[in-house]
Amino acid sequence: MAHPRTANELPATLEDGAVALGLLDNTYSPTVMEFCGELGLDFVWLDLEHGGPDPWHAGRLETLLLAAERTGIDPLVRLPDTDPTLVRKALDLGVRNVFLPRVEGAEEVRRAVRSARFRYDGGPGDRGLAAPRARRWGLAEDYVATEDEQTLVGATIETTDAVEAIDEILSVPELGFVFIGPFDLSVSLGQPGELDHPDVEAAIETVRASAVEAGVPVGGLGFGMDDVNQKAGNGYQILHLGSTTGALKQAVSGWLDAFEGTRSERD
Repeated sequence: MAHPRTANELPATLEDGAVALGLLDNTYSPTVMEFCGELGLDFVWLDLEHGGPDPWHAGRLETLLLAAERTGIDPLVRLPDTDPTLVRKALDLGVRNVFLPRVEGAEEVRRAVRSARFRYDGGPGDRGLAAPRARRWGLAEDYVATEDEQTLVGATIETTDAVEAIDEILSVPELGFVFIGPFDLSVSLGQPGELDHPDVEAAIETVRASAVEAGVPVGGLGFGMDDVNQKAGNGYQILHLGSTTGALKQAVSGWLDAFEGTRSERD
């Protein structure tokens, strides 16, 4: 008999209106993944758009998934492309929470979300039915119903086209969440890195307010705990607290600054 997978808690957390807190692991380390589960985080964000293993390379992604499963934490995987074939590949490997980069419009999102479902919006979905790792190689029971219930597909809103099409994107059936990407959005608006520019702030608020009104969970980056707490009180349900390297930098820099002895000079 197949060993049952632990439930993916993220869909239920969002459905309950609660907030999920996670870490961006930019070391792509199984040890860090496992440790984050021990720490009690709700998710680990694996950003395969800007780094990490090629999602077509099953072995490296499976290693990260094995580490996550040991401590019951589910990765939140941003894919490098919206290609439905890539979505299906990630899900068959055992990923249950994916989000799409740089979406431009509703039809692109609809194709990807449908590719993650066996049944979709009252009709057939477009996910392939086979016996991959996600199905425990054919041993899993109630695979179709469980996968459709446990799979979450979101979209990153980080271009001006996506902001302009936000109402249509939010109306896509079974869209799990939208995630606001402020840095790429600032580039798209011609103000790279200027997150406090009025145009960038206005675009972010358009997406946030539209998602809250539409009842679609919204996620975003946290810039310190004051910002995280403010965003949680303003409707955000998926919040990134920081990164692995950022946490390490903060800790190590603090230790070095507090050292009172003499160290050798370095250029």
